Amino acid sequence: MACPVQFFCRGLRALGLVLFYYVFSIGITFYNKWLMKGFRYPLFMTLVHLAINFCLAALTRRAMQCWAGKPRILLSWKDYLRKVFPTALATALDIGLSNWSFLFITISLYTMTKSSSVLFILFFSLVFKLEEPNPFLILVVLLIASGLFMFTFESTQFNLEGFTMVLLASFIGGIRWTLTQVLMQKAELGLQNPIDALYHLLPLMFVGLFPLFLYNEGLSLSNSEKLFRATELSPVLYTLLTLTAGGLLAFGLCFSEFLLVSRTSSLTLSIAGIFKEVCTLILAAAVMGDRMSVFNWLGFSVCLSGISLHVGLKVYYSKNKSPSLRQLKSTELEFPLLRHAGDDGRDSAAEYNDEDEEQEITLH
Repeated sequence: MACPVQFFCRGLRALGLVLFYYVFSIGITFYNKWLMKGFRYPLFMTLVHLAINFCLAALTRRAMQCWAGKPRILLSWKDYLRKVFPTALATALDIGLSNWSFLFITISLYTMTKSSSVLFILFFSLVFKLEEPNPFLILVVLLIASGLFMFTFESTQFNLEGFTMVLLASFIGGIRWTLTQVLMQKAELGLQNPIDALYHLLPLMFVGLFPLFLYNEGLSLSNSEKLFRATELSPVLYTLLTLTAGGLLAFGLCFSEFLLVSRTSSLTLSIAGIFKEVCTLILAAAVMGDRMSVFNWLGFSVCLSGISLHVGLKVYYSKNKSPSLRQLKSTELEFPLLRHAGDDGRDSAAEYNDEDEEQEITLH
């Protein structure tokens, strides 16, 4: 039995990982909104971030390969295009539309609308039979949908175009995270490690988003004085520096999410995500001047109640049900999301994981 000192150290470690996740998650939200005020090319920004993340993922894979002394997984072209491309395309559209919406809406409206992605994740999880139906899901859906309606009702800073973009991004995000879970659960693909998954996803994400960028921003960007038509070097260097900073934030967010799940549990990430939404709205009101009425805050509370109920139900059913056929066939569900490349499946942080809790992909 662990002594109080060990419990304290584990709690302190979990708190540190949560704060580490908050820095990148909240930071990139405010970064995107700040950048869109002066650089109105969200799709180009997303492409730059994807390119930076791919370079960082490739370097990390190389370092892991040198450390372990054996090659990393590399999919064949057939598996790559058939099995990875749908996930990559959904991910690219989710991120691209989310970033695009910052041209039109406030951080508070974005945060609230993006929370509705839980509805679409539930829907597609039921379609793909990753989630077992139960009557409480109806209550979850009603709470989240009602909260979203209350938050947007008579909002003084409501923008239909931006709201539609985020709602569409949330819908695609439901497809994205469901396909991601399926992709990382396939043992024959070997993409359980997030770095390997990112390495394979990012190039196809770039290719999938590039035509939309050309159609919407290509001509305008080619005539922009911030990059290609600049008369001085300093504005170009400033733009490239700020875009690079965003790419580092995006990679840090992905890494911190998976690190938090690996060293604690998916439940910790889910609970941390709920409090992160509260922190984001408070900061948006204090720093960005977002205006929210009492009715809007009440709607946000109702929505958080639905998300909290969903998290609680996930914990309850994972503790009280026997393994499903999918779980028995997919033993990699028990693997942590981050592993040392040379440990043959034995994770150095296994002592921090809840052995009875099913690892899952969680979106926030």
